[in-house]
Amino acid sequence: MLIQDTEREPAAAVPAALGQFFSARETPAFLVGGYVRDLLLSVGSWHDVDIAVQGDAGQVAQDLASSLGGVCVPLSPRHGIARVVVARPPQDGQTSDEAPSGDLVIDIVGYLGSIEEELARRDFTIDALALPLGDGSEPVSIDQVIDPFNGREDLTRKCIRALGPGVFRDDPGRLLRGVRLAAQLKFRLDPETAALMSAEAPRISQVSGDRLRDEFLLLLSLDGARGHLQVLDRLDLLCRVIPELTATKGVEQPRVHYWDVWDHVIHSVEYAELVTKGHQNSPVYSLAPWTEETEQYFGQQVSDGHTRRTLLKLAALLHDIAKPQTKNTDETGRTRFLGHSELGATMADARLRQLRLSSRGISMVTTMVAQHLRPTNMSQGDQLPSNRAIYRYFRDLDDVAIDTLYLCLADYLAAKGPDLSLDDWVAHTQMISYILQTGTQQTVVQKSERLVTGHDLMDHFHLSPGPIVGELLDRIGEARAAGEVTTREEALAEAAEALAGPSLEGRE
Repeated sequence: MLIQDTEREPAAAVPAALGQFFSARETPAFLVGGYVRDLLLSVGSWHDVDIAVQGDAGQVAQDLASSLGGVCVPLSPRHGIARVVVARPPQDGQTSDEAPSGDLVIDIVGYLGSIEEELARRDFTIDALALPLGDGSEPVSIDQVIDPFNGREDLTRKCIRALGPGVFRDDPGRLLRGVRLAAQLKFRLDPETAALMSAEAPRISQVSGDRLRDEFLLLLSLDGARGHLQVLDRLDLLCRVIPELTATKGVEQPRVHYWDVWDHVIHSVEYAELVTKGHQNSPVYSLAPWTEETEQYFGQQVSDGHTRRTLLKLAALLHDIAKPQTKNTDETGRTRFLGHSELGATMADARLRQLRLSSRGISMVTTMVAQHLRPTNMSQGDQLPSNRAIYRYFRDLDDVAIDTLYLCLADYLAAKGPDLSLDDWVAHTQMISYILQTGTQQTVVQKSERLVTGHDLMDHFHLSPGPIVGELLDRIGEARAAGEVTTREEALAEAAEALAGPSLEGRE
């Protein structure tokens, strides 16, 4: 049995196919949790379905996967949870590489007793909802929703309310999930639930790093991330997820900064979000460099299913975490934070490893933290950076060269706050735009029109493979960026000069 016509009538096709399967098995089955909640909110998606069945979820999932042509993944056999993943086939005329993303994911939980008893084990009233699947002959009807805890009323009230006082003791991961649900649905936390979350906040230390990562990054990915972080902080959760932030509270900065370190990093997240959302008909954000390609760039998924935009916001949150440890006053009375970028990158690396971020994600964030001052340090006064400096910047930062430029924009806005001078902001954005445009053009030209290759250099100068070849290519690239090398002959001459110089002479 394959699920057909999911593109045209997904809301009917998926439940109908599932109803037929469970009806044939004579197994009571219910759509539950988020699927029913989203159905009632009219924001449902056929891609993610939650089902509760009586009995062994593992065996049911294996049989369902076989029936649907999918794969069974045991999520938590101890808790009776299994997953079925059904790959979405290409549409007519598409190759497999062109097929749209969006596999069907069905999570199945087994239960004993009644469906009401199963719902009582859930976290929030708006997720303690069930809908009988039926036999697939008729569309599922919201009139049949089972709602023992008044979840539908809380949906109407736009309220996140815990089922009882033991909800967070049973599963501390629900502490972050509650805040994330409120942010995602634009709901409010019930006051009693918020008080309970604050009281149970220390339990967040019991949650695995990968689960903290998933919930935290989901929260950070949502619009209005600064407000969501402030909610976490009021509930005593944020500094338990990222303890390094605690020391930033109340750390004063020089007068060029409007906020202390804590508020600066929180607002940096806000501005990182805003400078990557386009012009927004704003005199501030319309000055930030932005094209359709920029939107696509920051929408790329790069780590743990999250986008460049989300990792940029994470880097903005972490970019000054070492300022408390590096703060000092020099002989002139000036407050300095020497080395905070480098130490911050080390601290961020350790924390992100605890959160089980992917190796690429860690590398991207720590590079941004370590290099976040570099764009503004590339020029003196009103002078624009040289082509050589821009070449070195893109060479060194590579995968996050563009991202770090936008972090620099966010950092600037968070430093100035309400004291932002539009004239100064114009100058800053022009400098960033110049680096971005020049650097991307250099990259395109050098990749598309290579003057010489490593093999060319080895053949011409009788060199063996090794680091010297890369250094020569890099020197040619830098000279080319400066406009000093434009032909193959000039490139070889540049390499010959380098080989004759003291830094490369005698190396093979």
